[in-house]
Amino acid sequence: MDCVPALDEPLKKVLGPATAKVMAEHLGLHTVGDLLHHYPRRYEERGQLTHLADLPMDEHVTVVAQVADARLHTFASSRAPRGKGQRLEVTITDGSGRLQLVFFGAGVHKPHKELLPGTRAMFAGKVSIFNRRLQLAHPAYELLRGDAEETVETWAGALIPIYPATAKLESWKIGKALQTVLPSAQEAADPLPESLREGRGLVPLPEALLKIHRPHTKADIEEARARLKWDEAFVLQVALARRRYADAQLPAVPRRPRPDGILAAFDDRLPFTLTEGQRKVSEEIFADLATDHPMHRLLQGEVGSGKTMVALRAMLAVVDAGGQAAMLAPTEVLAQQHHRSVTEMMGDLAQGGMLGGAENATKVVLLTGSMGAAARRQALLDLATGEAGIVIGTHALIEDKVQFHDLGLVVVDEQHRFGVEQRDALRGKGKQPPHLLVMTATPIPRTVAMTVFGDLETSVLDQLPAGRSPIASHVVPAADKPHFLARAWERVREEVEKGHQAYVVCPRIGDEEDGAKARKKSPEDEAEKRPPLAVLDTAEQLARGPLAGLRVEALHGRMHPDDKDAVMRRFAAGEVDVLVATTVIEVGVNVPNATVMVIMDADRFGVSQLHQLRGRVGRGSAPGLCLLVSEMPEASAARQRLNAVASTLDGFELSRIDLEQRREGDVLGQAQSGTRSSLRMLAVIDDEEVIAEAREEATGIVAADPELERLPALRTALDALLDEEREQYLEKG
Repeated sequence: MDCVPALDEPLKKVLGPATAKVMAEHLGLHTVGDLLHHYPRRYEERGQLTHLADLPMDEHVTVVAQVADARLHTFASSRAPRGKGQRLEVTITDGSGRLQLVFFGAGVHKPHKELLPGTRAMFAGKVSIFNRRLQLAHPAYELLRGDAEETVETWAGALIPIYPATAKLESWKIGKALQTVLPSAQEAADPLPESLREGRGLVPLPEALLKIHRPHTKADIEEARARLKWDEAFVLQVALARRRYADAQLPAVPRRPRPDGILAAFDDRLPFTLTEGQRKVSEEIFADLATDHPMHRLLQGEVGSGKTMVALRAMLAVVDAGGQAAMLAPTEVLAQQHHRSVTEMMGDLAQGGMLGGAENATKVVLLTGSMGAAARRQALLDLATGEAGIVIGTHALIEDKVQFHDLGLVVVDEQHRFGVEQRDALRGKGKQPPHLLVMTATPIPRTVAMTVFGDLETSVLDQLPAGRSPIASHVVPAADKPHFLARAWERVREEVEKGHQAYVVCPRIGDEEDGAKARKKSPEDEAEKRPPLAVLDTAEQLARGPLAGLRVEALHGRMHPDDKDAVMRRFAAGEVDVLVATTVIEVGVNVPNATVMVIMDADRFGVSQLHQLRGRVGRGSAPGLCLLVSEMPEASAARQRLNAVASTLDGFELSRIDLEQRREGDVLGQAQSGTRSSLRMLAVIDDEEVIAEAREEATGIVAADPELERLPALRTALDALLDEEREQYLEKG
């Protein structure tokens, strides 16, 4: 690999072992290059102070402020019974608010001498609350003298970079370490081809690194950011473009439907017309299936937009062409559901080889882990002989024993639940790589689709089929207005009296095993001092209380598959009025008669998940109602999230909100705080234009030079991005 020695230098050689150890353990920084790419989170101006009023609780913060006043108190304590205990209270201000600093014991002497009123300094520590006021206890600090040689040198210019820091390493110490390694920036190899850089007016990489860490003006920061964003977007898009290119080189059997085959027979019997969107997406899929390299397509569509219909038509096209199609579902409940709905939609076309089967019919088999031995043997035989054109199943499909006669298409439902190994294992079952269609009901903003699913072409179904009803959504503030919750249960009764059914969703199951998981509490949980509501408790309380007399049953993921299926069947058959469940019902459960959903502790769910859940009601001709119950206070971020969900049914709009609220790093996996996300500068939502342009440039460059032989620096950057973990992440999608 074309190494850049100066940037590959280990930090322990340059900064000493103690600092290097903290940087490696707490910030994931190992080399000079890593440190140079540890960008400031923001910049403070000497003349302008941070907003003390906006400090987040329990977070490690760095603030620049001025000492307003400092008082030394003595007190008696068990350690200093004669009133010799000392406490220094320093109040700092930034014009927007005030913050108390406290120092105890021997730690008071130095700050007592140095933190005099009017002194300006940077302070770093963890924000806590004492006596209802924000405070930093024993913060580290660095005086900003402005006249001493070193400080002027270190904080050159008026802009002070504030770095993502940890309790073990304050922002200014990271700044000083950067001062040491900054000269190495001159040796940074530039991954952008020169023509691209000049064509877009971007500064060279060494200059961008100098300007991001030591800006003299705000224009310096803008120039540096624009350049570093391009690097991230471009290197990532080159990685994805290379994967698309490699996939396009694989051979596949073209699959074209016969004009008088099973697909034509199926279309003739449809009791409704396909939506414009379904027709358009089907055309895109059929065009892909007809080529001699494997299709890789992502089909996004809201819950109920008719994705299953589009997927079924694609499977029938492959059966027409003499191949087999497999549909992979994440859970047994879903696999059984898909199997039922596919066989119902196909009617006698699904009865191949049976009495009463239509002339073009094929067999549709189900394969799950909990099937009986005889049924399983028969299903395996039907697949091996080619008798079964369509198989629907769970991970059981991937096992070694499963052999296909001629696998032509794999449809994966709910992509985010499958890893690349499973996708590949199923692909390996074909004589040549089969075509791949991935379906998701989680709307993904275009930019995220381009980054996370960048190796798949994307189709979107954005119309709901005729006959789907609108869903009204409301937030029920259970703590502020308990009578609203009582009214919610009345609404459930009213719907049941009209002959409809209801879901009640809870965040957890509610037996001991779950309790252990629930003990790790978020700050919001701590504020409430109670664990999330549980299915088993809630079902019992409702059956005894507000919903007494109705048929209430519970459903959760740890039930035996047969029991789960039995409950779902009873609910689908209308023998259960109210189903109290966990999110097992999030995907694919289809009961058109269910019109109302009450989501308990709705603040414990993500925006996209709430939207998914809500899509389970209003699937028939009667309008749907979704009630989001929460005890969070009105002003909280959690309530704002719920208000957003209640205010729109547009999944793409909601997924944007969801993404803005989560940290960008989560988009590419690295969700644990502290580990480095592969995106440091690029904001997936805001930088749509950069990502789209980078994708175009990357596609062109890879087409002209797939191995990047003429661009060694880009290869090096790619190797650095695609270390093993990240490569796997990208592949998992």
